[in-house]
Amino acid sequence: MTQPPATHRSVAAPARVHRPRLYEQIVELLVDHIRTQGLEPGDRLPPERELAQALGVSRASLAQALVALEVVGQVHVRHGEGIVVTAPPDPERSLVEAVRHHQDTLPDVIDARSALEAKLAELAAERHTAEDMAEIDAALAEMEQQVAAGSRGLEGDRAFHEAVTSAAHSRVLQRLMAEIRELILETRIESLSQPGRPQESLEMHRAVAEAIRRRDGAAAAAAMTHHIAVVSDVALLREQKEQP
Repeated sequence: MTQPPATHRSVAAPARVHRPRLYEQIVELLVDHIRTQGLEPGDRLPPERELAQALGVSRASLAQALVALEVVGQVHVRHGEGIVVTAPPDPERSLVEAVRHHQDTLPDVIDARSALEAKLAELAAERHTAEDMAEIDAALAEMEQQVAAGSRGLEGDRAFHEAVTSAAHSRVLQRLMAEIRELILETRIESLSQPGRPQESLEMHRAVAEAIRRRDGAAAAAAMTHHIAVVSDVALLREQKEQP
């Protein structure tokens, strides 16, 4: 009696092995250091130069790891104060996985931010009051002072974008911006940690503000679109595009 031919299941190929990037390895080492040293919120890590030497890595690679830890809420890098621990490591949470998730969602956040803020700038040019313009100018002055002092200008940057949002006088768009505020904060930290980016961002803010002042909605939208495109060029996305 002839036996029926054997059947074989078709099995999907295994997933590609994920090779940890250097900054991810540094993230793990820093988190392990925080844990083993028993550091608590408010405690400080050694200065960046010492950390880089101790780990045997460049300061650029260390800075990228610190930005990654900052966007997931593990540390805060303060001008004049150094690297401050903001939360104890959660043994149930993989910070490297959290960093990768942030990297994966970043393009969507940038798309939403560009669409919303370009329209807000256009409306701000058309609808702003004298009081609105004064708030925008005050935010510019705040960021200028922070950047001149060597800071990243995070507070001034946030104040500027919030002032433009308020000047648009659109309650629905303002609510949508509030929904992604925390995600934008992450991209803000990531962007303003790039060398030279704070001063560059300040100059682009001025261009947006001047278009709003002239009540040129098209120019304000174009200036804001350009600004978001430039500040969205961050190391995490560049690595994502380069990875095979």
